[in-house]
Amino acid sequence: MADTTVVLAPLHPVVDLDAVMAVYRRAADYLALESGLTPDAAARAFFDDRPPASAEEPLKFGVGGEAGSLAAIGDLAFGYPEPGDAYLGLLLLVPEARGRGLGRAIVGEVQKLAGARGASRLLVGVLDANERARIFWERQGFRLTRTSGPHDFGHRRHVFHRLELSLAGALGTCA
Repeated sequence: MADTTVVLAPLHPVVDLDAVMAVYRRAADYLALESGLTPDAAARAFFDDRPPASAEEPLKFGVGGEAGSLAAIGDLAFGYPEPGDAYLGLLLLVPEARGRGLGRAIVGEVQKLAGARGASRLLVGVLDANERARIFWERQGFRLTRTSGPHDFGHRRHVFHRLELSLAGALGTCA
């Protein structure tokens, strides 16, 4: 998938709840690792979760896949942890969409959106137990800035790594 075009479509907690549950069902490997929650509980938490002290509603988005289903979901907040920051709290791809360039394409769109909103940096959080994710984010240019925990995630406890990507000049480098 060298040339993948994606649209970050806003998701609604009533209209899109079943579609988000379906993503969590298909991505049961991540759900078991991250929280141990059921797909229903995880989907509800996806729509309810907000960064602390953020006045603005986060963008809950989906990326379409085959046959009208979602191939990915994400959660992007602005002004967290600092004003001028963008924080991608979740980027979850269904297993059959992984390793094909979709994640990289989504990150590119998130970078564009964050830059257009005036963010100077984009942050992500990665669980210590999710080594594949950390490798992915580092390949996208993110660098470790902080480690904390363990913290509770549903029925699990994890050490948490925060990674950061500077957006300064990022939009100017796109051709």
